[in-house]
Amino acid sequence: MSDVVGKLWGFCHTLRHDGIDYGDYIEQLTYLLFLKMAEEKGANIPKEYSWPVLREKSGTELTEFYVDALRGLGKQKGTLGDIYAGAISKFSNPINLKRLINLIDEIEWTSLNVDIKAAAYEGLLEKSASEGKKGAGQYFTPRVLIQSIVRCMKPDPRKSKDFVIHDPAAGTGGFLVCAYEWLIEHTKGGLERDDARRITNKVYTGTELVARPRRLALMNLYLHGIHANIYLGDSIYEPLKSTRYDCVLTNPPFGTKGANQAPERDDFTISTSNKQLNFIQHVVNILKPGGRAAMVLPDNCLFEDKATEVIEILTQDCGLHTILRLPRGTFTPYSQGVKANVVFFQRGLPTENVWIFDARSNVPGITKKDRPLSPEHFKEFEKCFGTDPNGQGKRTDLGVEGRFRRFNIQEIKDRGYKLDITWLKDESSEDSDELPEPQDLASEAITELEAVVDDLREIVELVEKEEGVDR
Repeated sequence: MSDVVGKLWGFCHTLRHDGIDYGDYIEQLTYLLFLKMAEEKGANIPKEYSWPVLREKSGTELTEFYVDALRGLGKQKGTLGDIYAGAISKFSNPINLKRLINLIDEIEWTSLNVDIKAAAYEGLLEKSASEGKKGAGQYFTPRVLIQSIVRCMKPDPRKSKDFVIHDPAAGTGGFLVCAYEWLIEHTKGGLERDDARRITNKVYTGTELVARPRRLALMNLYLHGIHANIYLGDSIYEPLKSTRYDCVLTNPPFGTKGANQAPERDDFTISTSNKQLNFIQHVVNILKPGGRAAMVLPDNCLFEDKATEVIEILTQDCGLHTILRLPRGTFTPYSQGVKANVVFFQRGLPTENVWIFDARSNVPGITKKDRPLSPEHFKEFEKCFGTDPNGQGKRTDLGVEGRFRRFNIQEIKDRGYKLDITWLKDESSEDSDELPEPQDLASEAITELEAVVDDLREIVELVEKEEGVDR
């Protein structure tokens, strides 16, 4: 796997001289990988655009053919058309395109097992996220974190014939891929034929606002044998659709950049332009009765004024049973300063108790090289969470010296629905050796300032409306 990643990624540095950046490279690689694998599998690709035809071209004839092939493939039906819709070539130098084709042609992708070929592809995505900085990072959640969430949520589509898993901010498909990998590991690959057909074609769904990560998600899932339905659109600003889901796993984009206005949706009780708070409302409304969700949310979503209003509604409509405070630097190397949490809830009965696990206090911050995020960071949490994916199993409050505490709904109400509850004295934050890097502190400050600006914007809008009434 590392050889495959190293070889393909090494060529990316050459392509930068041809004006192709990290994101473009991954995208072009997607187009070519798909054709190569389709040829190996004997998939139904129009012969005139197939890999053998492409492989034989060279010079200007190759670059011209590649442009025509992408356009033609984008007009096909099904997954093929979805992946190539709007695809354009970024290659101006036919020598570079030919070299990449030859590199891909050296590897028989379908002879690799699923784990290796998928890990190779995701390795490229992760490199794009870390080295591209502001590139794929916003669409990429650390795999270690996703795997821990999935182990807690146990998204088993064999439970019912219409079980559907959804990510309304799908990015490159990490949550959906890990959910499928968990199932394969859980069943040791022993799916019944009818189940396998349904699971690989109807279970894994998502919505993604941006065309490039959606395309990558489709390819990522295809490498795992999944024909996923990833809708290209806006989860928040488009009207609520009729489909409801059994399990939602998601990491909505952080920050306030976007439309900067509250969505006009009748199903949203709280009007706000804060994206994460709108995602909470959206997820609650797309869950089936009894459906469960796990969401990654920044700290400000647990205590700001508008946040408390949304949390109040959430605790009335759902059982908000667990909150995981993530270690500092969890999103290293691309969003080091973000302080975040994972909230777990189930649609149906109102909240009785909220259990909080503090994986942040007195835990050294995550760094890319010296202290990378690992499964060990979440081992105790998973044990405390228990085996019930709805958080209703037997749990133990570890007291003021422990990391896992229970707070009943009356305590939450008395706090004004502010969920930034801490009880451990964080000695690491007072140790100068453990202070975050300056750029991390700056990133954290920017995140908090964006939240303040978001609140101020809403206040201005309210004042303008009142002035309009006075006139």
